[in-house]
Amino acid sequence: MRHFRILKLAVLLAPLAACSTPQEDLLEAQKHSYEAQEEVARERLELVEKYQDCVDDADDDQRKIEACESYLKAAEALK
Repeated sequence: MRHFRILKLAVLLAPLAACSTPQEDLLEAQKHSYEAQEEVARERLELVEKYQDCVDDADDDQRKIEACESYLKAAEALK
């Protein structure tokens, strides 16, 4: 009978051992958050570089420079 109680307790506690702790969940969430922030920063940098290239290619053509503004606006929207 005592062995049955121990076995029953072990069966009930086994699923809990596989669960992550709240601290582990928080760390995982922070990791994903940092990765997402890194991706946004990378995208912003890419858009700014495209803007700079576009402006360089536009020379003094004001219409082309205005068309380049879409890159800058998109980068600012990611702030």
